[in-house]
Amino acid sequence: MKEKALKAKPGMAMLILFIVLYIAAIFLVILGGILLEHKNNIGILPLVVGIIWVTIGIIPFFGLKIINPQEALVLTLFGKYTGTLKEPGFFYVNPFSSAVNPAYKTRLGQSDDVSIEHVSVNNTERASMQSSPASKKISLKIMTLNNRKQKINDVLGNPIEIGVAVIWKVTDTAKAVFNVDNFKEYLSLQCDGALRNIVQIYPYDVNPGIDTSGDGEPDEGSLRGSSKLVAERIRSEIQDKVDEAGLEILETRITHLAYSSEIASVMLQRQQASAIIDARKMIVDGAVGMVEMALEKLNENDVVKLDEERKAAMVSNLLVVLCGNREAQPIVNSGSLY
Repeated sequence: MKEKALKAKPGMAMLILFIVLYIAAIFLVILGGILLEHKNNIGILPLVVGIIWVTIGIIPFFGLKIINPQEALVLTLFGKYTGTLKEPGFFYVNPFSSAVNPAYKTRLGQSDDVSIEHVSVNNTERASMQSSPASKKISLKIMTLNNRKQKINDVLGNPIEIGVAVIWKVTDTAKAVFNVDNFKEYLSLQCDGALRNIVQIYPYDVNPGIDTSGDGEPDEGSLRGSSKLVAERIRSEIQDKVDEAGLEILETRITHLAYSSEIASVMLQRQQASAIIDARKMIVDGAVGMVEMALEKLNENDVVKLDEERKAAMVSNLLVVLCGNREAQPIVNSGSLY
């Protein structure tokens, strides 16, 4: 079902008309009573008409609707979809029309769950939520959904904790109301499913030999290093699922990413060990280059003649000095070379 605009009458003109008619009905009741008091039977007609209108004249007032900017009202008449009011203003519609919004009691916001009973709020906020009646108008504003953090295994089977924030809005009110039972809860569930599907494709850190793009070739994709790409793939998958609900996903951002608590310390030690190995490798490569340069300079300038044994001892000493964690303590040898 597609959205269609509802042609409504101007509310202010109809409000003035109903007030005038109501005042006229009261006047007829008074007039009929005066005529009957003077035993004039013609007063029965205005009396009856006035009483009837005073009794049912309140009904047309229920057709007056106020639409604020970035709001919409989906209306049905005896079970049939009649249209949507989206333009801001004061309108009059059929007083027997009913506003439809199955998700009007559902609160997403930036809470940890979609149900208002699970939202962590203080007593003042909870009292205001209970005292303010929920409106069946559909918000067309850009909204944020921050779903609960999930524990998911990456492509290597490592459990990680990840959370996403989804920026979304309603684009087709008819689809949102009639195609799904509750479009807010539907969106939340689709976010959970899409997040799980995409995260299981990637490793937490770059791992050689893993294809994350689906082209059959290993790449350097990872959750930590390719967060923008991962977020865009999550957004695309959610959008495919919520098209029928009349929703548009504007952006998806990863708000939390970490190893699960049971393996976090082990993975931290692994990262530290990897960093130490890389640093040592760089130090050794540099030290070997410096030793080679020192030996070449000594040979070129004919400073000293060293046999193979002395060269080996010199290389060993230089590597110890250059690769050691502490500053070297010089020892002066005042004896002969041999």
